[in-house]
Amino acid sequence: MRKERERRTLETAGMLFTLLFGNLLHFVYDWTGQAGWAAYLSAVNESTWEHMKLLAVPWLVWTVVTIVVNRCAASALPRAIGLLAGLAAIPALFYTYTGILGKSVGVVNILIFQAAVLLAYFVSVSLQKSARLSSILFQILGILLHLLAALAFLFFTSSPPALPLFVDPTNGTRGIPPKTL
Repeated sequence: MRKERERRTLETAGMLFTLLFGNLLHFVYDWTGQAGWAAYLSAVNESTWEHMKLLAVPWLVWTVVTIVVNRCAASALPRAIGLLAGLAAIPALFYTYTGILGKSVGVVNILIFQAAVLLAYFVSVSLQKSARLSSILFQILGILLHLLAALAFLFFTSSPPALPLFVDPTNGTRGIPPKTL
């Protein structure tokens, strides 16, 4: 009972951390004068991919916190599956509503981010309750999926492919914008 309450408290704190820092990370790149290091942690443009990064970065940080606090990676795979669910929800919801409306609405984009965070945590917590995904093999798989996600965001921030997911709809560019003098 006590262990379950501690897990719920940690997950709730993680959800709030992800919501808060995910929203703040939207602005960090510009706040730092477009510092190179900030490009890998925050949104560098308005592409859907960069908005997905707003979920991934705080989620990955909190996953490390969770593993350190618990001194075990039993939650790694449920958290990885939750992350993937949240990441999938962002483009699915964004492209669905913009396809219907024909335009992007800022407040709806913010709500989509928040809904994706809530979905990610719901999936993660639901899977953690069953404890079926906590064996050492699943722990390793979960850690590998988190590492793969981190590497994907690092790589595609600087080398985005020519796909709509990576295009900034405000100016048609992809990836880290060139510095203007």
